[in-house]
Amino acid sequence: MPANLSMESLKAAVTAGEIDTVLVCTIDMQGRLMGKRFHARHFLDGGWEETHCCNYLLATDMEMMTVQGYAATSWASGYGDHVMKPDLSTLRLVPWLPGTALVLCDLLDHHTHQEVPHAPRAILKRQIARASAMGFVPMMATELEFFLFEQSYEALRDANWRDPKTLGGYNVDYAIFGTSKEEEVMRAIRNGLYGAGIPVECSKGEAETGQEEINIRYSDALDTADMHSIVKNGVKEIAHAKGRSVTFMAKYRHDRVGSSSHVHQSLWTAAGAPAFFDETADHGMSALMRHYVAGLLHHARDITCLLAPYVNSYKRFVAGTFAPTKTVWSLDNRTAGFRICGEGTKGVRVECRIGGADLNPYLAMAALLAAGLDGIERKLDLAPAMSGDAYLGTDMPEVPKTLGEAASLMKGSAMLRTAFGDAVIDHYHRAALWEIEEQNRVVTDWELRRGLERA
Repeated sequence: MPANLSMESLKAAVTAGEIDTVLVCTIDMQGRLMGKRFHARHFLDGGWEETHCCNYLLATDMEMMTVQGYAATSWASGYGDHVMKPDLSTLRLVPWLPGTALVLCDLLDHHTHQEVPHAPRAILKRQIARASAMGFVPMMATELEFFLFEQSYEALRDANWRDPKTLGGYNVDYAIFGTSKEEEVMRAIRNGLYGAGIPVECSKGEAETGQEEINIRYSDALDTADMHSIVKNGVKEIAHAKGRSVTFMAKYRHDRVGSSSHVHQSLWTAAGAPAFFDETADHGMSALMRHYVAGLLHHARDITCLLAPYVNSYKRFVAGTFAPTKTVWSLDNRTAGFRICGEGTKGVRVECRIGGADLNPYLAMAALLAAGLDGIERKLDLAPAMSGDAYLGTDMPEVPKTLGEAASLMKGSAMLRTAFGDAVIDHYHRAALWEIEEQNRVVTDWELRRGLERA
């Protein structure tokens, strides 16, 4: 779905004094919006053509540490510039910020003006182009879960991030009365995002105390990834404006369930027909869909690092918490890693349940597409569906247990190296190793409680 501002409507709004600021944003390795605030008049006078940013934006960690060990940039190479090239089809209002519009940018090499190969948006665009060359349009949707806290980020920071209190006091999964208590924030989120041209379907309480879910209508893969990143940023900003905070961590407490980002996927023909649907086939799953799902299963362990990119991500994979532990497929069974939804209808699709709310949507969707398209190209056979409780299943392939295991599988994946390129895989493997190095050197509260007296 296109965003809701054109250059003409932006000019009119600037002339009328309704917009004075344009957020010019790119996507970093973590899936966050990074960029600059342009005076709207300067943007219209030429800023819309391009601007620049330090190339370290694709070589830092969550805390913006200048991590060494990347081939793409380093202190030795001087941390030069990338070109930020606005994609004017993403131009939109930001209703929750006064007088503000937003545009997303592609990152280009400063010298060649070619897309930076390890930029998340470029990685996804290449897989979309691959699908297009096969005659298909990838359609996707993400379901984002998060926890909503009483305290602001500032209050949590002053308390050293200890004891965040959820705004809800008990599990309000689907509960109307319980979620009414959170409507000051959630209503502002729904309406704010909708006003930004993001087709919000609904919000609901999720299956844990203080947990929420927001659902956005499916769209083409690039638009879905763009909206996903804007939604996460918008949710944080709107909650902050209300004196509240949220977290998209995969697991913020060991005694609470984690937050997911399920990814729904289907392929459509260029003429707008659902390529996954065959009314004469079992479950309405076309042969093409069966090959695609077989590809997902065949490569599921190899792509997990791009669905669960942090050490914390793997704390979410716990039996009995609606997070999968097995990379198997099922028919409408939430214990499996991949679930078939819309069985027997034109809306038949596959839902990947492995990714957490901390995923980078561009990398996750690109990895899923690469795996599924490989299944189509190789005409992989789909094993029978799993039934029953996958948590209790034996002789089933498992979701990697740690980031280290997942990173090693990604590094060794011939499919991913062919689809993304060696340099891209090596870049994100370095990112995973850095996360592990940082975690390994930190003394945790759990270690202190366990060992300070007893060791």
